[in-house]
Amino acid sequence: MPSTAADTGPTLEALAAGLSALPAAESLVARGGLVTAVRPDGVVVEGLPRTACIGDIVRFGSPASRALGEVLHVEAGQFVIAPVTPLDRVSVGDIALHAGNIDPVPDARWLGRVVNALGEPMDGKGPLPRGTQSQPTEMLGALGRVRVAEPFRTGVRVIDLFTPLCVGQRFGIFAGSGVGKSTLLSMLARGGGFDAVVVGLVGERSREVREFVEDTLGEETMARSLIVVATGDESAVMRRRAAPLAMRFAEALRDQGKRVLYLLDSVTRYAHALRETGISAGQPPVQRGYPATVFSELPMLLERAGPGGPNGGSITAIATVLVDGDDHNDPVADTMRGILDGHLVLERSIADGGRYPPVNALASISRLSARVWKPQEADLVASLRSMMARFEETRDLRLLGGWKPGSDPELDKAVSTVPHLYRALNQRPSDPPSIDPFAELAGVLRDGAQKS
Repeated sequence: MPSTAADTGPTLEALAAGLSALPAAESLVARGGLVTAVRPDGVVVEGLPRTACIGDIVRFGSPASRALGEVLHVEAGQFVIAPVTPLDRVSVGDIALHAGNIDPVPDARWLGRVVNALGEPMDGKGPLPRGTQSQPTEMLGALGRVRVAEPFRTGVRVIDLFTPLCVGQRFGIFAGSGVGKSTLLSMLARGGGFDAVVVGLVGERSREVREFVEDTLGEETMARSLIVVATGDESAVMRRRAAPLAMRFAEALRDQGKRVLYLLDSVTRYAHALRETGISAGQPPVQRGYPATVFSELPMLLERAGPGGPNGGSITAIATVLVDGDDHNDPVADTMRGILDGHLVLERSIADGGRYPPVNALASISRLSARVWKPQEADLVASLRSMMARFEETRDLRLLGGWKPGSDPELDKAVSTVPHLYRALNQRPSDPPSIDPFAELAGVLRDGAQKS
């Protein structure tokens, strides 16, 4: 018997309800092409739709496949695809489906969670709610930002004394491997004064992620934090995506008027990921193996941090810089010093001497310190720097017996003061945060003077 309109009505209504329930990003028709070449650093695909752009995601196999790649280069109908997840089983002739832009839309309900570079949960706490604002509402220009003026205490005595920071500042921690960058960053993450903390762990060791979440941050800080993780064993694309995803979430919170602390560990490994993907895309290396685009991508990421608009939101960015071979003039470190509003230098020799944080206060600088210090504090810091410089530059001379007390009053004062100053700057991660660094310093120097 032929169906009537009354019979088809419920069926059409059910179909319409099912279609409306599909996520906005889902497509009923999957369009794609075929793999024509497989290379050590990626694959070549032909036949993808003309709408495919650089940065889009491609799925190999079924639409539900976890074999993912990212479009790196487009030329005459050929698409160079870099692996996002392992592509060990992909071969010539396999189907490649265009998935488009799958960048997640962050939401404030993500706080307290750990996600990967695709915005997928890693903590086993269930799916993440989808946000509603795909792009930052505040597209801030140079004159659209408020001025940086408000100082904040990090709780790390040597920083608050010699390189004080302001809300909305961009600051770098420069050091070689194993000197203590990540540990110092964890001390800064526990500091108060921020509504939310966003951490990008790029190229980190897998075992350190859980330690960072459970031991370093703790439950209280983790409840207002989001951790974006791309470990060192993941693909270059995943490591390259982690830092911008963390920044996107920080921007979403800033647009809500929140003061956000953005921590990136490390920007050097992010630059390494940019180098790998850039060379895979055919870009020529121009400076110590780095393509030119690396040095344009770094400011594009970090310039998104800083003070916000009149709504009161801001992003204070602190990034670690792994100095390759302890060479502080390597291309990434040199570029970062020009981007940031100050930097902290950690030295291996100071760490070997047992002082932590191993900060070389003479080589460190905050470009906004004048907005934090009172006039008498600025004079005191200048005097301390002068004594430290005199103490360090005469170290070899004193070891050889070339100095006698009373021959140089300024050096006498430095020799009697600087060791107590170094003792005051010593602060372990397990020590309580500093509350009033100048008062604490005065107390240590007073005790030292009485004992001597």
